Amino acid sequence: GIHLKVKTQEENISVHLGPAWYINKQDIKFITGDAVTIKGSRITFNDTPAIIAIHAKKDNLVLNLRDHNGFPVWSAWWKKGKNNKRANRGSIN
Repeated sequence: GIHLKVKTQEENISVHLGPAWYINKQDIKFITGDAVTIKGSRITFNDTPAIIAIHAKKDNLVLNLRDHNGFPVWSAWWKKGKNNKRANRGSIN
């Protein structure tokens, strides 16, 4: 998948966006030095803090990655039903 290394005032953190085939088809592109705003869930991946992005903003563009329940937007086949329960997580604004 595609991820960004984001530097904040407090830390450097990896932000997981989604699969390359999906990200590369979007209008928004990220390059080193871009100012971005990320909203997502903080996780620990390989003993290192990371963020699973819900959306990423750059300038006036927004890359939507997951819905409010955390389901990936590229997973249209994913059944969203009563039997599919996910844990609530905090978010970073």
